Amino acid sequence: MFPALSPFARFTAALIALAAIGSIIARFVYEQQTGGGTAGEAIWTMARFFTILTNAFVFLTFGTAALRREGVGAPWIAALTLAIVLVGAVYHTLLRGLVTFEGIGIWADIGFHTVVPIACFLWWLSFGPKRGRGYGDLPMFVMWPAAYIAYALARGHYDGRYPYPFMNLNELSTGAVATNLLGLFIVLLIGGVIFVMIARFADR
Repeated sequence: MFPALSPFARFTAALIALAAIGSIIARFVYEQQTGGGTAGEAIWTMARFFTILTNAFVFLTFGTAALRREGVGAPWIAALTLAIVLVGAVYHTLLRGLVTFEGIGIWADIGFHTVVPIACFLWWLSFGPKRGRGYGDLPMFVMWPAAYIAYALARGHYDGRYPYPFMNLNELSTGAVATNLLGLFIVLLIGGVIFVMIARFADR
């Protein structure tokens, strides 16, 4: 569990939670403005994406940290921080420009891929619990991405729509997708090792 969080740590956690949910709401409004479907259809469309689901976890996790002095589990907050940092990194290096947004969609895009990832990482560096973290935590760093990939592939098999080009089985071979996903897991494990090393150095 978290050591006791300072009022400032809880306040900044609340700001991050608000940034995440604000981005989700902005994207929902954008989907309603551009998609023309029902609210349920907009939510179902949004639930296809790792970016949006991870931001939802950020809202829940950092919201909990803001409300509870004891916070939430240390391995989970580190793993979630790595996941949202990966969201920003992959977007800015590989996916930026593939979809063009307008109006409120631009603000949602900035929140999802820039503001929330940077804020989460800085918060974890400043306030995240680091004492006792070790390489036994590494499986936690891949659990959520692995669960998402299984969900996204199953959903894509069902409706023929895949959320990201690197897992699009309509355009890539099974071997190519497997190679891409293996590369992603290697990046996650390397990222996990880096987080553990930072935690050991800081030893909070």
